[in-house]
Amino acid sequence: MEEIQKAIRQMEAHKTEDAIKTLTQYLPEADEEERFTIAELYMQWGMLEEAKMVLHELIQRYPKEQELKVMMAEIHIDLDEDDEAIELLDQFGPEDEDYLQALVQLADLYQAQGLYEVAEQKLLMAKQVEPNSAIIDFALGELAFSNGEYSKSIPYYENAMHHQPVIGDIEVATRLAEAYAANGEFEQALEYFQKVEEDNPDVMFRYGFVAFQANRNDIAIHVWEELIEKDPYFQSVYPHLAQAYDSEGMPKEALEMAKQGLAKDEFNKELYHLAGTLSHRQGNKEDGYKWMREAVALDPGYKEAVLFLIENYKADDMNEKIIDLINELISLGEEDPNYLWELAQAYEEEEKFKEAYEQYQQAYPSLKEDTDFLKYYGYFLVEEGRMSEARQIFEEYLAIDPTDTEVEDFVERLKEQ
Repeated sequence: MEEIQKAIRQMEAHKTEDAIKTLTQYLPEADEEERFTIAELYMQWGMLEEAKMVLHELIQRYPKEQELKVMMAEIHIDLDEDDEAIELLDQFGPEDEDYLQALVQLADLYQAQGLYEVAEQKLLMAKQVEPNSAIIDFALGELAFSNGEYSKSIPYYENAMHHQPVIGDIEVATRLAEAYAANGEFEQALEYFQKVEEDNPDVMFRYGFVAFQANRNDIAIHVWEELIEKDPYFQSVYPHLAQAYDSEGMPKEALEMAKQGLAKDEFNKELYHLAGTLSHRQGNKEDGYKWMREAVALDPGYKEAVLFLIENYKADDMNEKIIDLINELISLGEEDPNYLWELAQAYEEEEKFKEAYEQYQQAYPSLKEDTDFLKYYGYFLVEEGRMSEARQIFEEYLAIDPTDTEVEDFVERLKEQ
């Protein structure tokens, strides 16, 4: 054992190569107990293939030693050798001391392979052996939750929490809160979130989010403010907290929160969109347009921001802005026939009829089933004196909507002319 202790001291002194060399040289003369210790050290040091070789030899000598098989199974699992692990763990029977552990490990393996029914079967077998095991109930809850069976997971989590509120480093209350929330039972979810003692930022974020979904903005704001104080770089919280402020009739605080978020994450298009919307609504149109253009600059395919700009430019008679925006989007490869239609209308408003006609023509193949477009296009053609084309477009329109008597009468008058 002196050589093994020497290797441990070397590893503790960060002399990794020396430690491994000491064990490797001593291994041939080590007895069985020492070999077991060496296998454990190899596992601790992440030398799984080396540990596997030592354990394989020991299992051949002592095939009834279940602890060796448990260790070997753990190595197979760590090496993603699931089939080999399953083969080993299936050898355990009810009479074996590690039978329960083997069943739980088998359930994990089958779950990882997507065989949820087999995994559940193994866990239910384990529950028959240990009906009050918090770990088994928790595992059954996790399995049901991961499979989207939220209602089914709740009783298992409740049983687990009754016997053991914390499993590993997980508070079972957080799982119950998530299960109730996923099931749409937000009030119950909030009750369990309130029982959670840890101040984990992810859990705090979810707590606030569930409160927001339950229209408890007071709770959401309180929790998220605490979260930002604890972790100012938890970027996901800023847009949600801003929206919570806005929902509570606190638009100035909402805008300030959006700006704070942008100071932490300058590439967040949703925050730019939110800042733009809030600024515009508060009467600062110039800032609103500035923020919204930043959102589009980050992602030209961000249609929500593009449509905001088009609609508000249109309301403010800023047709040249629409023309510049859409032409820029087209140059960047953003192909949307509705953009072409908007561009056509903007050119029309600016009395650039030739350009408008070109855009209507380009939009037509994609929008020829859209009655609103056809109606606009038809009347534009009439204004341009293109009566033959107008009649054709209106006839296509009436084929889709034959109930529009106003357009029908208009077409008859065109024919008479």
